[in-house]
Amino acid sequence: MASPVAGIRGRSRRRGPEPVSLPSPNFGPRRDGARPELIVIHYTAMASAAEARARLCDPAAEVSAHWLIAEDGACEALVAEEARAWHAGAGAWAGRGDVNSRSIGIELANPGDRPFPEPQMAALEALLRAIMARWGIGPEGVIAHSDMAPERKSDPGPRFDWARLARQGLALWPEPGAAPGPEIAPDRAAFAALANAFGYPEAPFEALLAAVRLRFRPRAAGPLDGRDMAIIAELAAAHGADGGPWRAC
Repeated sequence: MASPVAGIRGRSRRRGPEPVSLPSPNFGPRRDGARPELIVIHYTAMASAAEARARLCDPAAEVSAHWLIAEDGACEALVAEEARAWHAGAGAWAGRGDVNSRSIGIELANPGDRPFPEPQMAALEALLRAIMARWGIGPEGVIAHSDMAPERKSDPGPRFDWARLARQGLALWPEPGAAPGPEIAPDRAAFAALANAFGYPEAPFEALLAAVRLRFRPRAAGPLDGRDMAIIAELAAAHGADGGPWRAC
């Protein structure tokens, strides 16, 4: 949605049969035999979990997610994981579009202007472990909405603790000391190429820089610098075009 519900946009008009015991009617079949190989983390950008749930389950809204986690850690399945929920919208990752067909969407109840509470983060970690085990998804496959749609989205935003997830093997984070040093000369074309090699879609340079910083360097500001180059160089080298079994799915 454009303003108060920016974190839960994503639509499709294809619908499948109603899932047993799951409340959202907004889903369809995964296309072309796709199966989940990504997990996309969002925030709801709404005032409460109850308000977000109502929106995600409203047939007129044509948006949904597989899971919604409230601020107190309450976790609810809204769409069966086997189905295609409408959470990601336009975008791509690792050179492939239709992210809805190859992902599971998790919505975190958060207006977008505050930290994520401890009970919510703990519930997310438990859910991620279960989903990753069920579908054989590695930490490379856990991404932000802003990663796959850098021109449109900023969720889950700069307050989300990606490093915490990475310490548990639930996401990626640059290894301390493993990246080339900050003496790497800033080069906009090289940065964009490395970002694309890591998985980011084609986008204007400023959008790519903002997306990479949101994920890996949220307090950074100003023009491209050597640390930005070091981070994206390490990530592209370790997990780039030929890296990671999930890329072959």
